Amino acid sequence: MISNARQRRWSPLAIFAVIMGFVVWWPLGFLAIGYILWGGSIDGLVDDAASQLKSYISPARKTAATGNAAFDAYKTQTLKRLEDEEAAFAAHIQKLREARDSEEFERFLSERGNPG
Repeated sequence: MISNARQRRWSPLAIFAVIMGFVVWWPLGFLAIGYILWGGSIDGLVDDAASQLKSYISPARKTAATGNAAFDAYKTQTLKRLEDEEAAFAAHIQKLREARDSEEFERFLSERGNPG
């Protein structure tokens, strides 16, 4: 019986990685097989790479205090103000979209005319 850990290593993604490794350049295929056989999981590797990429693309806001109370208060107020402005802008855009949709619907009804 195949152990659960070994079964997870040979996922469809791992098989695809091995095949694509051989298609691109044959040593990559052997590297992928070796990585999987020696305990690595391609799925885990992909998950780790995705989390690293997410951390680089959208880094979490640093909320650590700088040690300067005045600056920390200013930073907190500024971030709060920006979040409020962002919410107000999103609401404004939503109202504009609703107005445009309403106008287009009214134009459709007037162009269609009365069917009866």
